[in-house]
Amino acid sequence: MAGPALLLDDELAELNRSFESAPASKVVRWAVDRFSTQLSLLASMTDAVLIDLAVKIDPSIEVVFIDTGHHFPETLETVELVRRRYGLNLRIVTVGPEPAPLVDGCCSATKVLQLDRALAGRQAWLSGLRRAEAITRADAPIVDLDRRGLVKVNPLATWTDDDVAGYIAEHDVPVNPLVFRGYPSVGCRPCTFPVAEGADPRSGRWAGSSRTECGIHG
Repeated sequence: MAGPALLLDDELAELNRSFESAPASKVVRWAVDRFSTQLSLLASMTDAVLIDLAVKIDPSIEVVFIDTGHHFPETLETVELVRRRYGLNLRIVTVGPEPAPLVDGCCSATKVLQLDRALAGRQAWLSGLRRAEAITRADAPIVDLDRRGLVKVNPLATWTDDDVAGYIAEHDVPVNPLVFRGYPSVGCRPCTFPVAEGADPRSGRWAGSSRTECGIHG
């Protein structure tokens, strides 16, 4: 039976202290044990590291992918590859028969609102967010409450780029082919560009604008 979604501040603080040096698998196990079928995993399909970790603990965990209508073909191919590889309980949330127009509110309409829909009735969700991805994520907690009041769990928060690469190599985890073409962070095709080697991995997202996040993690 899943526990209550709401965590008090003291419990959040204690969880973050205990998980700071814990393996990501322990964090996922806690989330699965606590929230059971009221837990979903949000996947961007840049790679399948978090999926690989999660399905080893709960093969039936719901994996959510938001199809904005603006994805690279390679990303949609990765979705299908990962689905077949792991036999996923995959839920693809779409924006409708026509993709939303590319305007300032596009991310809100195609990602944030669709995630709201996907998480309706859930108590918690797993995210692949990592502190090393951007300075704006440097203080990301491992367990937090999101703007909906749901428990948001970031099992990979403490992982470095080398940690990710090592896990991918050791476990033969599927990776979006765009990663090897200079796209370390893969979003929608019109707003994602390759970055120079050694540059901020998210500098290719919304390049030339002040936007740094789509709002999912806001």
